[in-house]
Order: sequence, then C-alpha cells, then structure tokens
Amino acid sequence: MKKFTNSGNIDTRSGFGAGMDELGKTHEDVVALCADLTGSLKLNDFEKNHPERFFQTGIAEANMIGMAAGMTIGGKIPYATTFANFATGRVYDQIRQSVAYSGKNVKICASHAGLTLGEDGATHQILEDIGLMKMLPGMTVINPCDFNQTKAATIAIADYDGPVYLRFGRPSVPNFTEKDGKFEIGKALHLVDGSDVTIIATGHLVWHALEAAEQLEEKGISAEVINIHTIKPLDEEAILNSVKKTRCVVTCEEHNYLGGLGESVAGVLAKNDPVYQEFIATNDTFGESGTPAELMEKYGLNTKSIVEAVNRVLAKK
Repeated sequence: MKKFTNSGNIDTRSGFGAGMDELGKTHEDVVALCADLTGSLKLNDFEKNHPERFFQTGIAEANMIGMAAGMTIGGKIPYATTFANFATGRVYDQIRQSVAYSGKNVKICASHAGLTLGEDGATHQILEDIGLMKMLPGMTVINPCDFNQTKAATIAIADYDGPVYLRFGRPSVPNFTEKDGKFEIGKALHLVDGSDVTIIATGHLVWHALEAAEQLEEKGISAEVINIHTIKPLDEEAILNSVKKTRCVVTCEEHNYLGGLGESVAGVLAKNDPVYQEFIATNDTFGESGTPAELMEKYGLNTKSIVEAVNRVLAKK
C-alpha cells in the first residue's frame, strides 16, 4: 500500500493562520473578524500585516456574525472566527437567519472542534457542530485533516461564492498531505487502494485511518482509505465506487455519530447501495476534561478502534 510520511506534528489552526496570512497578500477583499481569540485562531500575522482589515469584535459572537453578513453586501469576503462551540451552538440563529437564509458569502472558521481541545472540558468541546451546519440549506461544510490541508482549504474557500463552515483543531497532529496541494471543494481524496473494506475518515481521524490500514495489511486485510474533507457537498461518487468493490465501510470522525460524516455516508448507501457499516464516533454523549490522547482513547477515536471496527464489519459480510 502507499505510505504517507509525517513531516512533523503541528496544529491545524496554525494552517488556518498561515492561509489567512497568504490571503491577506493576495485577496484585498478578505477581512477577518475575531471574537477575542486572536492568538488561539493564529490570526496575529494577519492582524499585524493588515490591521485595516482585521476586526476585533470582543466576546460578542452573535454580533460578529451579523457584522460579517453585512460586510458581504459591500463586496467583502469576511472570515468570522472563534471556537467551534461558540461559532455554531451559541450563534445558530444568527447564522441561519443572517447568513444561510440569504446565502451570504460568509466563511465561518472554527477552531478547537471536537474532543481534542482537551482540558477545557465538555462546556467548550462540541461534538454536534457538523450536524448543525450541514443541515442548513446552502452551507458548505469542510473538515481538513492536517496543517497543509487546512491552509489549502482556507485559501480555496475565498474563491467559493457562498457560506462555508471550516472546522479545525487545537492539538498538534501529523502533517502528511502534500505541501501547497490543490484543494477541491466537494472532491474526496483517495489515499489508499484496497479491496476488503472501505475506511472513510475526516479531520484528525484520517491519519489514524492510514495507521489502521497499515496494521490491517500486516494481517492480510486490504483496506481502502478515503479522506472526506468536504462533508457537504459529499462526494457520493467516490463513496459508491469504493463500496462497490469492498462491500463494507467504516466511517471515522471526531464528532457525534448522530449528524456527522457517518450519518451522511449511511444516507448515501441507503439510497444507492446498502452495505454493512461501522461508526467510529462518539456515541450520543458530551465530552469531559482530559488530555486529547486520553479522551480519544476513552471515546474510541483512534487507530486501535478503527482496526476493531474493521474486524467487526468484515465478520458481517
């Protein structure tokens, strides 16, 4: 199988910051808004280099979304940034009414998603945000896997007309995708060919899926690995082409199984080609305080859990 090399662990939010710094130089209409979390969102360079296009809204996320929606009327491309919990759950009404309903060109960029913001605990973790955002008509939902892909996604959405939810994280994770690689919204990345099982992963779980595929290969199991960075619109063709070969699938995400990637994949399969599916996701629960590694272990979001899920789904074939 194809091998991927970790060029060094780095947080995906830094990929967002790098992408914003580049956009500041190439897209004069891009503006950044932040709800008192400039350092956490890695926007320091953008603020320093483009102070006239940086707006510190303070801890007023609903107001930030309204400001961003208004800026689009003047032709600006606003990137509204805060933690994922505050970017979705706290301001859902404002996003629905002021952004999604009228199709405003607002980019909602959310860090500290999922469990891996760790010690901040359940009140700051969010495992429902993908579901909240994908249910909004016209909302594009993107969840990149590493620094390089987050940077590429940040840049790509500036040229996409319409509301976008871009989700990334706090912890340092393996950086393994191509540097300055092309990011195509709505197009899955086929990472590894396989014939026995399809592993579909998003975000931080993509690297774990690759690790699982290597371990499975040692046991004589051929796993196909697909990186779904765009959860909406979903690349249905890539999913169906893969399961046509393998006849079973494991979906992997740092999110509740209700409303997430796995549910979207299940919907595609139910309508087109029903096959057995296992879910790597949290099971209708809130998180808790702990290190990212401890939480991913406890909630079964790691390489070991993916291997076990593959064995379960293969037993059903």
